[in-house]
Amino acid sequence: MANNRPIGVYDSGMGGLTVWREIRRLLPRESLIYLGDGKNCPYGSRPAEEVRRLADESVAALAGRGCKLVVVACNTATAAAIDFLRGKYAALPIVGMEPAVKPACLETRSRIVGVLATERSLDGELFRRTAARYAQDVEVLAVPGTGFVELVEQDLEATPEAEACVRRVVEPLLDRGADRIVLGCTHYPFLNPVFDRVIGGRDVRIVDPSPAVARRVEQLLALHDLAASEDHAATYDFRTFADEAYRRRLAAKALG
Repeated sequence: MANNRPIGVYDSGMGGLTVWREIRRLLPRESLIYLGDGKNCPYGSRPAEEVRRLADESVAALAGRGCKLVVVACNTATAAAIDFLRGKYAALPIVGMEPAVKPACLETRSRIVGVLATERSLDGELFRRTAARYAQDVEVLAVPGTGFVELVEQDLEATPEAEACVRRVVEPLLDRGADRIVLGCTHYPFLNPVFDRVIGGRDVRIVDPSPAVARRVEQLLALHDLAASEDHAATYDFRTFADEAYRRRLAAKALG
């Protein structure tokens, strides 16, 4: 039985649009409501209890708008709140983000993997469990992407400032021999062109978990009989706790 209610996608700000795009590409008949907090971004250095409260408010807002499934497209919010959210909203399928340490560790040839994420994500139990399970014979170099979220939030991805910021963080990983670099924050894929320039001709691959998250959404829609009808015309709605200017920027960044 078809279900044409929307899928909710939530992030601290604009980063989750990288996941939104993958869901839209894979599931073009699904309506989407994107909630970019904006007012409280960035989350990366906030206490876990505060992030949990902000995530709760956001998921409650999406549930209140009738979303049939919610994607917490924020690694920091996932690390701080995913178990709490799944317990509180037990009837609502919730998909979280997980740093793609597993595929990176399985694919690396140098046995050295870099992980870029926020401080809160790197300090989270989810990251520690994943790294302990899959990186037994791999050296994992976990580094905060300092300044990356702010660059994306200010639409500065294509500036010399962005390249200098990425070089400061990424070049030491390359010098250590990392041949896989995991993007552990959904803001970071907006910087992919900069990563490509910094990596240059090296045989190094950026690992972005967003496509895998979209596939997980597809699986859960099928499992819970929630997929939209074949003839459904998808709609896209953008919401924020910030101002109208920020909401318009979200829509422009998503659809541009």
